[in-house]
This record gives sequence, C-alpha cells and structure tokens, in this order.
Amino acid sequence: MVDSSWEEVDSRWSIVHGRKLNRYFNNLLKVSLDNTKPADGLGIIFLVGFMGCGKTTLGRKLANRLGYAFMDLDHILEAQERITIAEYFAKYGEDAFRKLESEVLKQTEYPEHAVVSTGGGLPCFFDNMDWMNAHGRTIYIKLSPKTLADRLEKEKEERPLLRHHHGEALVAFIADKLAEREPFYSQAAIVADGLSLTAEKVEDLLKSE
Repeated sequence: MVDSSWEEVDSRWSIVHGRKLNRYFNNLLKVSLDNTKPADGLGIIFLVGFMGCGKTTLGRKLANRLGYAFMDLDHILEAQERITIAEYFAKYGEDAFRKLESEVLKQTEYPEHAVVSTGGGLPCFFDNMDWMNAHGRTIYIKLSPKTLADRLEKEKEERPLLRHHHGEALVAFIADKLAEREPFYSQAAIVADGLSLTAEKVEDLLKSE
C-alpha cells in the first residue's frame, strides 16, 4: 500500500520528488472521481514491455479514453519507499528491488477499472506474469531493439541497467535483454506492435479479444 501521509516525508524528498508524486496521485484521484461510471467494463489492464516502449504515455491516453484510473507501479513504489528506483537499485541491489516490485504489484489496491503501467522487468520475475493474467488483462507493447535504444539514449541516467551502454552497445544490450524477456512478455493476452499503437487501437484490441 502507498503511504499517503505526506506530512511525514522528509524535506529532501519533498523538495526533489514531492511535487512530481503529489501531481501523480492528485491526477489519479481526479481521474477516479471524474469517471465513476466507465463506459465499458474492461477491468484492470496491465501494460507490459521493455523500458521505453511507451507504457506510461500510452497508458495515460488509454485511461483518459476509457474513463479509467491510471496507475504507474514504478511511481507507487517510489512513493512507498521515498526513494527513486535508481537510488534503490544502487543501495540495495537488483534482487531486493525485484522482490519489492513484486510485492507492490500484488499488494496495491486497484479500483475496479484501471490502466496500470508496469516496470520493464516486472513480468519476468517470480509469478508476476501469471498473477497479472489472473487479475486483469495484459498487453505487451512490442518494439525492436533499435527503436527502444533510440528512445532510451537520453534517459540512461534514470535507468540503472542501461547507464554504462552507448550506441551500438546499447542496441546489443537491449537485444540480449529482450531475448531473455520475450518468453515472459509473450504470455500477455494481447501482443501489439508499439510503432503505430494508439489508445484507440488498444481499445479496439481489448474489445475484440
């Protein structure tokens, strides 16, 4: 569960991260309150895929289109721990992060209808993919390593796994990681080409499934 008692947040967190997270939760609340009667009962929609594939951007647009709440599990984790994911990675290591990430997925209280953006590695650990398929509908946003590398080149400092890779080495690293993760991503109920994907197309895919 997210600790929403912002009065307890230390001053450093409030200055560096507070505004961003307050905006996130305020927007989530606003969407939830403004859209109490969704047009269609699609339940919880989990977006999965490699970092940089557009889960957050597309998720917000899809949530607005459907009148659902939008939730980003990375942001929820950061709010709960009062630390960025990059900082958590550096301080505690990947194994601890993956365990916490799985706990956040399974312990977060979701509204009846929601669009949920997940971390890039989340589907590939523990039974997370099975859990999402059992509790909602999953969509894999699929992109090529080159396209992902082009998108992520300027965001490497915020991505612990990518920080030391550049140019063709970055493309090769993403290709290797995708090869490892594809068997998990492909368990999604829907596999969608991310290049031309829009909220309208995702809605059509969900309704035709």
